[in-house]
Amino acid sequence: MMQHGQSRAVIENVYPELNGGKHSIKRVVGQSVTVEADIIADGHDVVAAMLKYRSKTAKKWQHEPMKPANNGKWQATFVVQQQGFYEYTIEAWIDHALTWQHGTVRKIDDGQKVTSELLEGVLYLDKIVPFCTEEEEGYANYVKQLFTDETRYHEAILHVKSENLHNLFLKYPTKDFATTYPPLHVYVDRLKALYSTWYEFFPRSAAQEPGKHGTFEDCIKLLPRVAEMGFDVLYFPPIHPIGEVNRKGKNNATTAQPDDVGSPWGIGSALGGHKSIHPQLGTLEDFLKLVEAAKQQGIEIAMDLALQCAPDHPYVKEHPQWFKWRPDGTVQYAENPPKKYQDILPIFFETPDWQNLWNELLSIVLYWAEKGIAIFRVDNPHTKPFRFWEWLIAEVKKQYPDVLFLAEAFTGPAIMNQLGKLGFTQSYTYYTWRIHKHEIMEYMNELSQTVSREYFRPNFWPNTPDINPYMMQTGNEAVFFIRLFMAATLSSSYGLYGPVFEFIDYEAVPGKEEYHDSEKYELKHWDWNRKTRLTYLITILNKIRRHNPALQDFTNIQFCPVENNHLLAYYKTTPDKQNQLLMVVNLDPFHRQWGMVRLPFEAMGAHPGEKITMSDLISGNSYVWSSEYNYVELSPELPFHLFRIQRNLW
Repeated sequence: MMQHGQSRAVIENVYPELNGGKHSIKRVVGQSVTVEADIIADGHDVVAAMLKYRSKTAKKWQHEPMKPANNGKWQATFVVQQQGFYEYTIEAWIDHALTWQHGTVRKIDDGQKVTSELLEGVLYLDKIVPFCTEEEEGYANYVKQLFTDETRYHEAILHVKSENLHNLFLKYPTKDFATTYPPLHVYVDRLKALYSTWYEFFPRSAAQEPGKHGTFEDCIKLLPRVAEMGFDVLYFPPIHPIGEVNRKGKNNATTAQPDDVGSPWGIGSALGGHKSIHPQLGTLEDFLKLVEAAKQQGIEIAMDLALQCAPDHPYVKEHPQWFKWRPDGTVQYAENPPKKYQDILPIFFETPDWQNLWNELLSIVLYWAEKGIAIFRVDNPHTKPFRFWEWLIAEVKKQYPDVLFLAEAFTGPAIMNQLGKLGFTQSYTYYTWRIHKHEIMEYMNELSQTVSREYFRPNFWPNTPDINPYMMQTGNEAVFFIRLFMAATLSSSYGLYGPVFEFIDYEAVPGKEEYHDSEKYELKHWDWNRKTRLTYLITILNKIRRHNPALQDFTNIQFCPVENNHLLAYYKTTPDKQNQLLMVVNLDPFHRQWGMVRLPFEAMGAHPGEKITMSDLISGNSYVWSSEYNYVELSPELPFHLFRIQRNLW
């Protein structure tokens, strides 16, 4: 931070700032950015500071004065109003005019004569007059006359102490030798980057008739059902031609039978690659018809972006240098020892032909974005180079700023965080394995209260086609209720591997978190006309999420004391406190649990003893709480409350 040698203000510990400004923090349109910093200077002079911000498309800076907050940090806030990049910085300086006013007031209060000091004040007023409005200039000239007229001394010192003069100096600061912090950046997305509700199914399993391969036309018929449940994103596993060489059979068998459909993630065959449609699903025109029909229902189609190839993908023959070849002349298939994926070839990113490779992979995303796809669920991004993703996402955003990327990266936290910093909009999380009260609280506090909240947006999935969690392998409906409820209320974005979850299809491979008879390797037939208790609960929860903006953020959570380790209580509110919610959930799917819950009165601006109406938005019951601690009891049949809090202020 190069500054003038006479710059006395020091700016340190700026927040939010990622890796010295290397990466951008994230927001969605309409959100605020609160910036704070340590700002100091030598001596006793008055320090002033200003937060400056602007959209990258704007030429002029906008300003917000910074003020010391309760924690001793200087603080100011601005609101982002449009998509794209913003930049912000802090400017700090010694404010000589305010220093003069502060010192002169103290002398006046001490009974000292300040005739000379009044003449100094004239000099400070002279500096700001050229910037004043006509009315302000008239006031400044009037005060200058008082300061130079000894016969009106007592009137003059009243103006030295006046708020009008103080505000004038605040409005037009003289920023000699100011210190300026290097610019920092915000990337602003559309709202769905923060708040989204996902439903996943395999389009090939959408047919109404058992044993029949589903089509996009079948998917269109299911859109009203998905919309009725309140989902706004419909995610499909890959919809491209599936490789025939080394195709996997049912239950991941290494030898496929003639009628086996294979894994959709084994992409590419003689029928085409990543820019082609599996012919049994339909044509490109059929797919675009589906995309438009979904849009009419308020649903976006999310495509799977799996940058890998089946052995018979056209790329293998056309660009063999993009794959790794063994000394015996065979191509290297994907492995994660001891697991082997003979039907999938990883891309060799260290190829000398890497630039052509990168451009081709970018062209895949741009191709589908041009067709109207604005959400991509990216398969295993942590197995591809970080710099590649940073480049690809930036290039896509230049042309299609609405495009969102969900990272399906179940790996170490440092890698998941890095992907978030590099531009991934959302990420899968460890929620799938956070079961106990202390685990959930620690994880949510990490996501919502640490610096990761500035760049890592969680998307909670209770299950996926790859993960059948041990806790759900009993088929206990209460477990599904609990995991659904917490996913939908802890995180602002969540998703379900839909029919498997909704219909409690829980059979697992013994000793593994994998589905037996996995849909990844075979057609499934679902009774799409069937509605379960989970179907109704999903519908209710998604409606509540839509009408309660406190649930459309994940950074606003506060856990509440409750005297039972099987009960979890948490509070969410909007910044204006117009929508306040309390969630209480029984983590025990087998037994009734009870305990005493304390509301966060301090955050609510309330106090114990005040009558507060607690309206359960799920059951429809209402209660009046007036004690500091209040009793709750929850059974496995309905293991949660979702209260809307209403203070009775009359």
